[in-house]
Amino acid sequence: MQKKYFSLLIVLQLTGSVFSQQDGYWDKNRSTSKEITVSARDRITIKTEDLPLGTTEVVYRITLLDENQQLASSLVSALKSIPDPTGISQGSAGAVYIMSKISGDDKCTYAIFSNNDLASQFKETGKTLESCVFQEEPVSKDARLLSTEKSTCLNGNALWFGFESKNWIMKQKIILEVVPWVDKKLSRGWSQDKRKDIMEQCGTSTLAQKMVNSDDFCVCVLDKIQVKYKYNEFQKLLPAERSKVFKDSGNNCFGEASTSNTVYEDLRNQALLLAKQGKNGEAIMKLATVINDGKATALDYNAIGASYLLTKQYGKALKYLKDGEKLDPTELLIQLNLAHAYLLNDNYKEAKMIYKKYQNQNVTDLLSWTQKTEQDFKAFQKAGIKNNDFEKVLKLMKN
Repeated sequence: MQKKYFSLLIVLQLTGSVFSQQDGYWDKNRSTSKEITVSARDRITIKTEDLPLGTTEVVYRITLLDENQQLASSLVSALKSIPDPTGISQGSAGAVYIMSKISGDDKCTYAIFSNNDLASQFKETGKTLESCVFQEEPVSKDARLLSTEKSTCLNGNALWFGFESKNWIMKQKIILEVVPWVDKKLSRGWSQDKRKDIMEQCGTSTLAQKMVNSDDFCVCVLDKIQVKYKYNEFQKLLPAERSKVFKDSGNNCFGEASTSNTVYEDLRNQALLLAKQGKNGEAIMKLATVINDGKATALDYNAIGASYLLTKQYGKALKYLKDGEKLDPTELLIQLNLAHAYLLNDNYKEAKMIYKKYQNQNVTDLLSWTQKTEQDFKAFQKAGIKNNDFEKVLKLMKN
């Protein structure tokens, strides 16, 4: 009867798309290949080579050989043509065995542990309850793939194999081979927690705080830092150097058209909402960022001018509205707020000329110049702004 795991075979998919996989590599330089002699009825533990940073899978092969037998080929050589673990775990019709082609008549049981303490307990007592893999039925050969997604074995920096001989009289020879698969990105040391730290630092930056949703921006910053530095290299930078890396990466990401446009549109929307809530001081701060960054439109100047009027900062309102007029002298919303600014700055003569000039036009497709003037005067009065000329202006435009 075929024993459990005797038929285990691990397969290779020989397709062009698989061979183009570049996300990782089999690290043959830090593979483990050991020949162990186990005395009859004895237990022994073996620690693998330290697993490289970024290990996400390992393939191991265990082969028991008679005294004069030799392996036909090593596990490393069998894995040379397998581009990634999917070629092992999924397989295809074009398959190869990485199970040893030979094995002796001897058999053993084995367990795998994620730390030395558990392995030592096994050696002393045979305890396997806390093992991450336990082969209870004696085998003469075995091979498996372990991954971080499906196994707790890879929680530490190495694996500890515990073997128990099932020979009652003779010693036995065991070949243990372990080859790690290294994810290129993770091998740079950027674990999930470390990436999260960068995201949190980015979220407190001046650029990120300009945005309603800064996640995409911070992901861009993180990607640029990860490409340029391994985590340990980044940590070794002086605080001033790390700050410059953040700033440069942020400026590069912020300069990308999609990010930049989204940021400034967010600022405009925030300013509009704040103005509607009567928080004109906060709206001014949002719009000032757009203007200071050189991204303002004529309507941005109009919006900040309107907020300055409602906060009784008439001189500043006049300044920004004139700047907006230079960008678009045909924008009647700017012209109307210019008239208001002159009026509130006690320059009725200049205000009167503008009020009269456009009194028969619309400021929007549905709103007339006169209707908008009436709305604005009511808003001024609600904000505590009083002027004896409001009624004079309204009568002027009805004549």
